[in-house]
Amino acid sequence: MKKIYPQKLQSGDEIRVISPSSSLERVGGMQDNLIAKERLENLGFKVTFGEHIYENDQLSSASIASRLADLHDAFRDKQVKAVMTTIGGFNANELLPYIDWTLIQNNPKFFFGYSDITSLHTAIFAKTGLVTYYSPTYSSFKMDALQDFQTNQWLKAVSDQLKDAQYDLVANDVFTSDPWYDTSIPRNFLPNKWQVYNEGRAAGTIIGGNIQTYHLLFGTPYFRKIAQPIGFLEEAEEGDAYEFDRLLAQFLQVNPDLKGLVIGRFPKECGMTHDLLLYILDKYPILKKIPVIYDVDFGHTQPIFTFPLGGEVTIDTQALRITVYEE
Repeated sequence: MKKIYPQKLQSGDEIRVISPSSSLERVGGMQDNLIAKERLENLGFKVTFGEHIYENDQLSSASIASRLADLHDAFRDKQVKAVMTTIGGFNANELLPYIDWTLIQNNPKFFFGYSDITSLHTAIFAKTGLVTYYSPTYSSFKMDALQDFQTNQWLKAVSDQLKDAQYDLVANDVFTSDPWYDTSIPRNFLPNKWQVYNEGRAAGTIIGGNIQTYHLLFGTPYFRKIAQPIGFLEEAEEGDAYEFDRLLAQFLQVNPDLKGLVIGRFPKECGMTHDLLLYILDKYPILKKIPVIYDVDFGHTQPIFTFPLGGEVTIDTQALRITVYEE
């Protein structure tokens, strides 16, 4: 299937915010997140919302029909140039059997999100060839601390002001593992540096996202096996070392031809230590043959950069550089 890249965003373009997983109410509702709308509009974009953005059921989500309607409306509307999810959650995979894949394929545009949105990222690429973007969600833009880095990294990936066909993913000097959605909590800034487990250089197609969600699609029609990929994996707060260990084992079994691995920072709730991560990585012979970098700026800590799932990347451990190439 031919790979499709969305057209870069220009000033004045419309971004449609939808909730295909958890509701906006789960992170405070419309009023609590208006600063995100203001920040995106200050960047020159127009922000609109799906019709069912306010729905919130017993599982902090909305009906399949409502979520599906907003997703389809966003891709159908010719004025909308990007679709941004409000947050992750737990149930985006419920939508997959009902999505009109032809509609998405015929109306390619940016699709943003992380965490549980991995289900939609993976399925959209498998079914349509559209490259989607693992990125901050709408509610991520209300975060005050470290927002400049996060926004600038997002703009590098999406803005038509970037004239080059490539850009580097870079590390911020510090990070936090505090609840980004609660601005009343003081930030605990920690020093940030990417770490190398195994040296090397590799190039390939990016796969992955949230490791817990990615595995939900194995064995379904919504998973596409990519030859010699580069894995980008991160774990959410609900996970721990035991879960990461067994999911990594399965990931490597599904992708025995893996060319490189990039691991996002673990949130403090996971209880992952440096020594424990090394113990886990030491189990797998393939990880001693390919470049592996960890503690990288994506996942469930802040800030995070933006990268294309299905896009092309080169990783170089000697230069400690990750470079995205857009064909």
